[in-house]
Parts: sequence; C-alpha cells; structure tokens
Amino acid sequence: MTASDPIVTMIVPGRDIAEFAPAAIASLLAQTETRWHAILVDDGSIDATAEIFEAAASADSRFRMLRRVDARGLGAARNAGLDLVDTPLLGFLDADDELTPTALARMTATLAETGSDFVAGAYVRSRLQGDAYVAGRVQPWVVAATAPERLGTTILEHPHAAANIVAWSKVSRTDFWHDLRFPEGVAYEDQIVAQLMYTRATAFDVIPDVIARWRVRADGTSITQGKGRLPVLRDYLAALRGGIGVLRDAGASAAVAARLSLIIAMDLPPLQEIARTHPDSAYADAVDRFIAEIIGMPEYADAAPDHTLTAALRW
Repeated sequence: MTASDPIVTMIVPGRDIAEFAPAAIASLLAQTETRWHAILVDDGSIDATAEIFEAAASADSRFRMLRRVDARGLGAARNAGLDLVDTPLLGFLDADDELTPTALARMTATLAETGSDFVAGAYVRSRLQGDAYVAGRVQPWVVAATAPERLGTTILEHPHAAANIVAWSKVSRTDFWHDLRFPEGVAYEDQIVAQLMYTRATAFDVIPDVIARWRVRADGTSITQGKGRLPVLRDYLAALRGGIGVLRDAGASAAVAARLSLIIAMDLPPLQEIARTHPDSAYADAVDRFIAEIIGMPEYADAAPDHTLTAALRW
C-alpha cells in the first residue's frame, strides 16, 4: 500500500432520498482525510437517487455505484456494499445523513494509534427549522457512550458504550466484519449488530467528537419515525430483545442494566402513549409483553432509569 492508497471504504445506502443524497455526497467530498472510497448503493429507488449516485461516480473515481433494481431494505443494501470492500477499514453513512468534515481523519487516526477493532464517535440529530436542517446538541446517552475518550476499552470496562447503536457512528477494521452481517428484511437492523460488535471486539475506542449528523426527516418517512405501525413495532421490540440477548450471552450484565435504564426512560414512554389510542389492541399487547419481559430480567434490579432524558429526545 502506498501513502495515497485509500484506507477506508464508506458504504452509503439509500432509497428514494434524492432530496438529501447530495448533502451526504458533499460531506464525503469535504473530508480532510481524502484517502477514502465510497460505495453508493441505490436500493431500488423510484426517484432520482440513482441518477445522483451515478453523477457522483462519474465525477470522482473514489465513488462506486451499485444499483439494485428491487428494494430489499437497508440491511441488505449494507451487506451488498460489505461484499465489495477492499480497504483495511470500513464505515457506513446513510445517504440522508452527513459526516462532519474531520470524521474520517479522526477515526482512522485513532485506529492507527490503538490497533483496536473499531472506533465509535458521537453524533447529533438534525431537524428542519424553517427551510434548513439544523444540528442539535449531543444527547446525554451519546455523551455517556462516547465521553471522555477511551482507547482500547471493552464492553465490560465501559458498559455505557452499548447505548451507541447506530452503524454510521463507527469505523471498523474490515477483517472484523469477516462473519458479521446485518439482518435483512427487518427494521432496526443496527441494534443487534452494534451489540455483537461490542461483545466480539478484543478492544474498541470511543471518542467524543461529533462524527455524523443524523437527519430526522420532516416527511416522517424514515424507519425510526414509523413506530406507530404494528409491523414496525414488532421489528423494533425484536431488535431491542436481540441486542439485550447479545449482551446477556456475553456476560455483560452492567451493559444490560444500562440498556434497560435507557429503554425504560426513553423507548417505553412514547410506545405506551401510542398504545393508549392505537386502534389495534395487538399493539398494546405487544408493548405490555415487552414490559413484563424487562421486569422479569435479573438485571432489572440494577437499572436506574433517568426519566429526565425524555426531554433530550427533542434535541
């Protein structure tokens, strides 16, 4: 490898996000670390997303376009990109989000220093204010997961890291993903994979730098904004269960307690509010069963939910 060879590949999946894809692409072009490749995966878009991706690939050889005629979901799109990575490091960026300009420089330099399996950084949410999306503050659970900087840590040493479940806040060694793939055909595919990363890693790093701006779309069409739909709820609860199960299987009881604390404080209240007026009683039944499961877990006794965190969901 020469000094100019790419060191990291970013997998950038998207479906029908033509309005936002240019900003994601621009955030890659603005990186202070220029030794990157990006695999742009169009997941069966019916808008101009594919054309935007193709234009980027034509204009800059660091971009590669992968077009899928049939939409198969975010997990499958990411997996397709994973199969094409040929650099020592890899990361993810959803095509409706943005990286901060120093994200790749900071994360790749950290891994070069530590030799850890992956590094996880902080992130903020961007919400529409007037005519523009504006980034909010780093939310408290993200701070707890990423600050202060910890190099060469583990989930047993730093159980609060388990709160940082999003794929696009991390850069990993490519070899670390040799048998790791995202679930396909479900929503919330990040949750279980993130906990597998934490529990499988010999060591990982966390840094307080804001790596990404996560767009909370005003049209309400993102997966994470559709929890009022029963199938989405079921995927969501299955992902929460799966993530907790991974941590429990690894003996990371403090991380389980930390996850339960956040779930009780932040995830359950909006679900219970939806359940109160949901026309399908199966919705409330599913939420009630999940609550009963949580209460029955041994780690529940060590959970310490901070209900003031709910307000920070609006940051």
